[in-house]
Amino acid sequence: MNIQHILEDTNALLKGHFKLTSGRHSEYYVEKIKIIHYPDKVELLCKEIANKLKDFPIDIVVGPAFGGIALAYEVARQMGKKFVFTQRKDDKMSIRSGFDIKAGDNAVIIEDIITTGGSVKEVIDVLKEYHVNVQAVASIVDRSAGKAQFDCPLISLAELTFETWEEKDCPLCKENIAIMKPGASDKKL
Repeated sequence: MNIQHILEDTNALLKGHFKLTSGRHSEYYVEKIKIIHYPDKVELLCKEIANKLKDFPIDIVVGPAFGGIALAYEVARQMGKKFVFTQRKDDKMSIRSGFDIKAGDNAVIIEDIITTGGSVKEVIDVLKEYHVNVQAVASIVDRSAGKAQFDCPLISLAELTFETWEEKDCPLCKENIAIMKPGASDKKL
């Protein structure tokens, strides 16, 4: 499976001037909503993720809101596992009420795009509060250039490295190119 082709076929790889959730600026952005818009593409991607996770002991598949929800649900469906999602409540990541989670459960976290790993770390912290063991983190794209580190394996279908800058160092800002803030969900920008 060629992830680059899926990103291109769905028009998910955008070029412009973007303020990322991390606050850094980039000339490129992967708009995961463009991928999720096509259930057949989601099914293919999640089948690949599920295949890479088949040897991990997993009880629950966790997806951070909003980008990871559809992906985690589909991975859980394909693997025959329980599904859970997290969301921000009062600026803190939390498990959506109503889900049955037990101490000692083994979890995998499914994220769409990993840039800094900040959201995943928040999810890991929440799961630790429930005494859940995080076995792995999986994503469609890792754009962290190896910088996103967790206390478990990171499995990504593709690694894309785009240069990012602090606002003060951004050449696109210096050229007065209009900035876009896509995919912000409820995160502070």
